[in-house]
Amino acid sequence: MSFAPLLFGSLAVKERFSNKIMEELVKTFHIDIKLIMAQIVNFLIVLTVLYKFAYGPIVKALNSRTEKIEKGLKDAEAAKEKLLEMEQKKKEVLLKARKESQTIVLKAEESAKKNKEEIMAEAENRSEKLLIETKNKIEEEKLKMVGEIKKEISGLVISAAEKVIAEKIDSNKDRELVEKIIKIGH
Repeated sequence: MSFAPLLFGSLAVKERFSNKIMEELVKTFHIDIKLIMAQIVNFLIVLTVLYKFAYGPIVKALNSRTEKIEKGLKDAEAAKEKLLEMEQKKKEVLLKARKESQTIVLKAEESAKKNKEEIMAEAENRSEKLLIETKNKIEEEKLKMVGEIKKEISGLVISAAEKVIAEKIDSNKDRELVEKIIKIGH
């Protein structure tokens, strides 16, 4: 048994049926095939013109804008990285400056302490020198005064002896006598 006549026979029926439906649709909706073909050709022409003159530039502009946005994002990310890097450098510089300032302060304190010690030592040396000079001057003054007192005492002793003895011994003998008396007194 062959299915071919059945198959082809049914296809023919289907084709006639579909042609009939199409004819009815065309009559009902007043569809003109030539007009539809012209509209399809016009649509393809308009689509081609729009593709060349509108779609291309729009896509190009969108691509350009996308590239600008991506570049802007990359630049923003680079700026953010630079900002973080600058913050880190700022922190490092501040830390270094603090350490240097602490070192300078410590050196200044040591220098001031050393200067203070030097000044104190110098003042002590000066006061000792002044004390020694003063003692020496006092000793010189004392010796000078003792010498003057001895001369005065010898003058007094001489005048007292003159009065007591009432006779005058010559001045050389008077001095010898006073010096003997002074020596005996010491």
